[in-house]
Amino acid sequence: MKIGILSFAHHHGEAYISNLRNMDGVELLGVADDDTTRGERLAHQHEARYFPSYEALLEAKPDGVIICTENNKHLPLAEMAASQGINILCEKPIATKLADAKSIVDTCDKAGVLLMTAFPMRFSAPLLEIKKRLDNGDFGDVYCFNGTNQGELPTVYRDWFADPELAGGGAIMDHTVHLVDIMRWFLEAEVETVYARSNHIFHADEVDVETGALEMLTFDNGVFASIDASWSRPPYWPTWGGLTFEMVTQRGVVVMDAFRQNINIYSHDVKRANWAYWGSDINHAMVKEFVDAIRENRPPKVTGIDGLRAVEATLAAYESLRSKKSVRVKAS
Repeated sequence: MKIGILSFAHHHGEAYISNLRNMDGVELLGVADDDTTRGERLAHQHEARYFPSYEALLEAKPDGVIICTENNKHLPLAEMAASQGINILCEKPIATKLADAKSIVDTCDKAGVLLMTAFPMRFSAPLLEIKKRLDNGDFGDVYCFNGTNQGELPTVYRDWFADPELAGGGAIMDHTVHLVDIMRWFLEAEVETVYARSNHIFHADEVDVETGALEMLTFDNGVFASIDASWSRPPYWPTWGGLTFEMVTQRGVVVMDAFRQNINIYSHDVKRANWAYWGSDINHAMVKEFVDAIRENRPPKVTGIDGLRAVEATLAAYESLRSKKSVRVKAS
């Protein structure tokens, strides 16, 4: 099976190269990037074939592509790939506008191609164990969540993460989608209303988007949740991100830290503490699911609809910021 990577704008694009090369029966067809300098440099660094354009890579007939452009550039590439019958794994959020997100889903549906949203946390071992026990009825009813997704300012990796046009916003756009997806997955319910407040306390002199936020969500089954979405970690924090939640249930509280499986590393070269993860590789498991879904001609475990629903809730948070009111999520 041949898979191509479209753009290295999102830093996960580099990780996907090794993920693909470590799978039996899978070939990294090549990479393309509209930033020629970046694309050629990383292709050379990873000894990957570089295509001069996205069109050239798609004309080489990969079985699937992974779209890693800036958030607001996913739609045209999804349309190009779908028109040639090529399956798609799209980085999250799948779009910055509701109409674009819906168009991506509809285009792939009409073309009969697989569309998977890149939500790696769905493949986290702790989360999978909690989901299994939840479905088995071990916890009883779920009452509420208290979630956090905190990280450092992402411009360390790519400047566009803090560009309101390219990224679609700041910390809310970057971090809300992950926890919304996990909560939807756990509850098998949809977000009904969102109330959000944000601030610009962190990195006020560096970026022009919100860097911290608190969101209150109510689901259509009555469960409510809070999400702390922020770029609050200092640059010397051991990791680029973090995701936790407390899930209050009928039989007790479940406490989850998705980044807990780590070893503290101190080196003279880096001059800061780092976490080396000894747990399972969630990106590898996610990409493998994409490959397996293509092979088995079935829907992936994380669909384009999952990506659309996360965008709906995230954009409702921004509407709440503008209106200063609780906003009903607009389901497409």
